[in-house]
Amino acid sequence: MRCFSALLCLLVAILICPEARAEKRIALVIGNAAYQNTARLNNPTNDASDVGAALQRLGFDVVEGRDLDKRAMERLIRQFGIKLAGADVALFFYAGHGLQVGGLNYLVPTDARLAGEGDVDFESLPLNLVLKQMEREAKTSVVLLDACRDNPLARNLARTMGTRSSYIGQGLAEVRTGVGTLIAFSTQPGYVALDGAGRNSPYAEALLKHVEMPGRDVSGVLVEVRNDVLKATAGKQVPWEHTSLTGQVYLKAAPVPASATESAKVPAAKSKDTGLEIALWNSVRDSKSIAMLEAYLEQYPDGTFAGLARVMVGQLKGASAKAPEPARVAALPEVKAAVPDTQALARALQAELKRVGCDPGQVDGQWGGKAKEALADFGRYAKVSIPSQEPTAAALEAVMSRKDQVCPLECGQGKAEVKGKCVATASPPKKVRAAAPSQREKASPERSDSSSSGSGGTLSIGVGRGGGMGVGF
Repeated sequence: MRCFSALLCLLVAILICPEARAEKRIALVIGNAAYQNTARLNNPTNDASDVGAALQRLGFDVVEGRDLDKRAMERLIRQFGIKLAGADVALFFYAGHGLQVGGLNYLVPTDARLAGEGDVDFESLPLNLVLKQMEREAKTSVVLLDACRDNPLARNLARTMGTRSSYIGQGLAEVRTGVGTLIAFSTQPGYVALDGAGRNSPYAEALLKHVEMPGRDVSGVLVEVRNDVLKATAGKQVPWEHTSLTGQVYLKAAPVPASATESAKVPAAKSKDTGLEIALWNSVRDSKSIAMLEAYLEQYPDGTFAGLARVMVGQLKGASAKAPEPARVAALPEVKAAVPDTQALARALQAELKRVGCDPGQVDGQWGGKAKEALADFGRYAKVSIPSQEPTAAALEAVMSRKDQVCPLECGQGKAEVKGKCVATASPPKKVRAAAPSQREKASPERSDSSSSGSGGTLSIGVGRGGGMGVGF
């Protein structure tokens, strides 16, 4: 009986906390502060050291480097890529200078000068270099970028580019990732983060405070981080995330509850409520609409993103108050109040369809033929009856209730599905054609006539002087 009870507790712990199942966790941590061609940053080396130590306590195999030039960064990233094979969770934390050029993000080594546009490719490292390795090898990828600091190198580069200086954006650009990846910025894309006056930056300090909290998934940890940073910077810095995770990722297990039955029920109820809230939030956060943000707050006044929503509403109201009176009146006709709600529902449904493998095309809130086809495919494979002509709340709830992939993965010609990914199949061996007879063989009929049958199966025909004919095989 005691053995059965112990086994039951172990199974409950595994079901409640996915971290208990993770066998391999790999982290890459880089902090660059001692820049050779611009002013030194105060905190990145401290941030990297403290975050690396916390990740080691959480069971990560940490590949760490500080104040790295370009060659050293390349070596460390390659070492990280080798260790990633078969990883359950991969995590990348970077503190230091970064910049965006033409909508692409780059990490800046300590020896970069960036005197001209051509130097970007040779003196900096694209963020995609790390992302591709993580998404190719690991089941779940988490990227934390505290690299949006004010960058003098980027300003110098913009001055040398003249009319093309618009290619150099402020802060970092938003990144779209593959399924199973979360990428977090220390502030909104296109904005600059604060370096901080203490040992750590505001973002790293908040991350260190919450990352080791037991029983909190990564998304929940980042919500706490955002609230702390908002408070510490008086609303000037707003941490931001883009996520395509398909489940909750726990960095530290929660204590096993006393009652296995009750603890198995409570997280399930919370998961459903949180999923609906996240779907609604993802559909309104980029809308820049006060009405849509207030609709979220009305439904979730104490929700996960309530603090951020109130800050955004305040910013939007402040911007609209500065506009001329006629423009403000014309911009808010009541007859169009229902339109954003339909688009928000469509965007949320498109995002959920993409999560379960039913491709709706672009997630833009426009319910076109591709989205209708994706919803119809979902109904067929999930064996449920759902009208696909218009997005509905019932359809959104039905798709959100599915945790695994529903629509099969469609691989192109020459590829096959292996563990949820399309991989190239081996091409069939080429057929070798038999050699054609030589001109000499064609020109020597006597040799052919006199050859014996043997094992080659040759037919021999001979004509005698007296007009008789003999046939041999």
